[in-house]
Amino acid sequence: MEFNAVILAGGRATRLGGVPKPSLTYDGATLLSHALDAARGAVATVVVGPDPGTLPPGVLTAREEPVFAGPAAAIAVGLAALADRGPAPWTLVLACDMPHASRGVQALLAALIATPKTEGAIAVSPDGRKQPLLGIYSTRAMEREVALASEGGGLTNSSVFRLLARLKVMAVPVPSGSTDDVDTWADAAVLGIDKQQEADVKSQEETLEEWCRMLLQAFELEGVEVDVNEVLAVAGVAAHSVVRPAAPLTTFIAGYAAGMARGIGQANDDAAMSAALGLARQVAKQYPEPGAESE
Repeated sequence: MEFNAVILAGGRATRLGGVPKPSLTYDGATLLSHALDAARGAVATVVVGPDPGTLPPGVLTAREEPVFAGPAAAIAVGLAALADRGPAPWTLVLACDMPHASRGVQALLAALIATPKTEGAIAVSPDGRKQPLLGIYSTRAMEREVALASEGGGLTNSSVFRLLARLKVMAVPVPSGSTDDVDTWADAAVLGIDKQQEADVKSQEETLEEWCRMLLQAFELEGVEVDVNEVLAVAGVAAHSVVRPAAPLTTFIAGYAAGMARGIGQANDDAAMSAALGLARQVAKQYPEPGAESE
C-alpha cells in the first residue's frame, strides 16, 4: 500500500518543562528516530517541527505558521510539503512521542488492505481510546478538509478530531502499548526514559543562554534579542544539507548580513535577524546534493 507520512514533532512540551520530545532517548534512539522507523514504508516523509539537522537524506521538514499552531495546522503544512513530492493515496499521521507506534502502523495498514473502501483508519487502544495522531487517512479526503477549513476560520489551535470529523474512518484496535505517549515525566518514567535527560537538556540550554548574554555584552549589544533555538536550527540545516563546517560559517554570514541591514536602517534588529536566518535556511535547503549535476 502506497502512503506518505507526516510526523508531528513541534509541540511546546509544556508538561515536560519545555524539554523537546523528539530528542528524548528511548531504547538507545531518540523518539523522533523511532517515529521515522515506524514510517519506514512511506514513499515520502515530512517532519513538521524544528529541523534537528540530523534527518536521513530525503526526509523533508516543515513548520506550521504560526509556530505552535497545533497538530491540525501541522498536518495541513505537512500535506502541503508532501504534495511537492507527488501525492500518495494514503497519508500516515504520526506523533513523534509514541515509541511503539510501529506496532500500530502495521495493524492500520492491514485493516486498510482488507477494507479499501474507506477514508482512513484510526488507532484504538485496548482501553477504547481513539488516537488520531496514529492514523492513516485518504490523502485526497484530508486535502479536501484542509481546504474547507482554510475557507472558514482556519486550523490554528483547531483539534485533529474536528479536522477528521467528516471522514469515514474505521476504528482499528492496535496492540497494547502502540499509543503509549510521553506527555509528562511520569509517562516517560513508565517507558523507562530517564529524567536525567531533563537536567542535561536544561543545563545545555542554560549554558547557551549564558554564553549568548556574555557575547552580547562583550560586543555592547545587550539590548539585542537572539533566538538561540532558531540560530541552532539554521546551523543544523546547513550542517545536514552541506557539510558540518558549514554550520558556523552560515550563522556567521547570516549574522553579518543582519548587522549590515540594521546598520543602514533597512530593518530593526528582530526583522533583520529573522530575514537573514530565513534566507540562510532557504539557501542551505536548496544546496545541491553531492554528485548532483550542475546546470
